[in-house]
Amino acid sequence: MKGYQTALGRVGVVALAGTLLVGCSENDRPLESPVRFEGGIFGTYYQITLVDPLTQGEANTLEEGILAEMEDVDQAMSTYRDDSELVAFNQTPLNEWQPLSNELIEVLAVSRSVAEASDGAFDITIGDVVNLWSFGPEARPEEIPSEAELSERMATIGFDAVEVDTQRMQARRLRDVFADLSGVAKGHGTDRVAAYLDQQGIENYLVNIGGGLIARGYRDVEAQTPWRIGIEVPQSGVPEAQHVIALEGMSVATSGDYRNYFEADGERFSHLLDPRTGRPIKHQLASVSVFHPSNTWADAWATALTVVGSEKGMQLAVENNLNILMLVKDDNRWRSLASPAFVNYFGDALMDELGIEPWATPVANRQTETGE
Repeated sequence: MKGYQTALGRVGVVALAGTLLVGCSENDRPLESPVRFEGGIFGTYYQITLVDPLTQGEANTLEEGILAEMEDVDQAMSTYRDDSELVAFNQTPLNEWQPLSNELIEVLAVSRSVAEASDGAFDITIGDVVNLWSFGPEARPEEIPSEAELSERMATIGFDAVEVDTQRMQARRLRDVFADLSGVAKGHGTDRVAAYLDQQGIENYLVNIGGGLIARGYRDVEAQTPWRIGIEVPQSGVPEAQHVIALEGMSVATSGDYRNYFEADGERFSHLLDPRTGRPIKHQLASVSVFHPSNTWADAWATALTVVGSEKGMQLAVENNLNILMLVKDDNRWRSLASPAFVNYFGDALMDELGIEPWATPVANRQTETGE
């Protein structure tokens, strides 16, 4: 996710077809399935698709609840609104514990865990460096940062600069860093909406917030047809699905460097920065899709694995039993590479059908991770 901005607005139910029953109020009117809610949030879009039978009144209540869940996440974790809890935390005195909301503590804890497991490839304290490269709230500079500017901001960052106490629900900054949760908060918002729908007894739905997906039940209950999601081929122009995969009771988050970038002096700079160097990533790994029960974890891991590249990313996937699919540029074609957990979960038949290779086959002509 490029960043945060509040664009939350009620847009209403898209699928409103249905016959008004005589003697029934508008709220009792049954709606044609599926019912969809759409709009903008977190600087991206959301689309919630519900298949369960609903009346107009039930749909209105559900939409209000969904908007409230997303607003709570935005209020806690946005870097684009002055009244957010995260902005307030970034302004607190150093070394002083600050009581924080349960959800902010949870996301900070997940972020710290992925940061440690990936040796700093995921790091929420890189906010100041993101801003320097123009991918945050600050205006984009007309030229790339100087060595002096980059060194100055890199001097303080590091995931160890934010300490989290999950027992007492508090956190503190040990150095003057700007915590930015853009790489994980969207996934948390996806989880929050799904949890709300579960609590309301909705059994068949697809939550899509900026490409972070969670599916439950079926898209066609009578035919028991599962939800199917497309993994895009990394190319400019009209999006095209490289693979279409059934998603049952699972979430997926995808990270890639092929859409958000800028060019300067004839060179293309990815929007994804390596927190260990402070520079845009440069390798042949174009996208990583992480399949996980929690979209919060999937979102964070997708970013970390994209940063480190295909070989190190697959090593981390094996070490952490991650279910992932990579698209890697190999000469003039794209290769699809799956972790052992992906093969175990989806099976050999799908691998053969889609032409996905298990990681046992190394990437052809692989160079070092720094110049893959």
